[in-house]
Amino acid sequence: MHGFARTIERTQELEDPLARYLEMINAAAAQMTDLLETLSAAARIEGGRYEPPAVEVDTLELARNAAARVEGASAEGNGATLTTDGEGVERALAGFASCAVRHGASSSVTLRARGKSVVIAPVNEPARRVILGEDLKDLGAAVAIRIVRALGGSVELEGDELRVTLA
Repeated sequence: MHGFARTIERTQELEDPLARYLEMINAAAAQMTDLLETLSAAARIEGGRYEPPAVEVDTLELARNAAARVEGASAEGNGATLTTDGEGVERALAGFASCAVRHGASSSVTLRARGKSVVIAPVNEPARRVILGEDLKDLGAAVAIRIVRALGGSVELEGDELRVTLA
């Protein structure tokens, strides 16, 4: 679907509303791809087949990349270099940030790199049980917890901050 939509964009000059519809198709295709990748990660973890590639990454870079995936998110801080599943951690951080915005009645969230940890705040009261996977209303957050733990990390809620510590 995404490939056909991109081909039409490259080969046709479309006017509104068709151009707008094509943008909507591309956005929906990207969301569907992200959803399938999230489900695939969850299935591999639950099935004991999660063998991610370990690469050297910086936690500030991971926080920035995750923030770029979530409307209303920003990143700052001082990172540290570690070897882990960069794509998986980025997906997890984006899942937590998205959950904090979507379920926390907050229009923005900050991912703050602190060495080998990334702190996400604010996590307001309505989002607390959801972001920890205790109230299964957000697939991204539920899978994010599993990814971090499968990589040997931890997730802790301290007040209105979610601390994701990476191994």
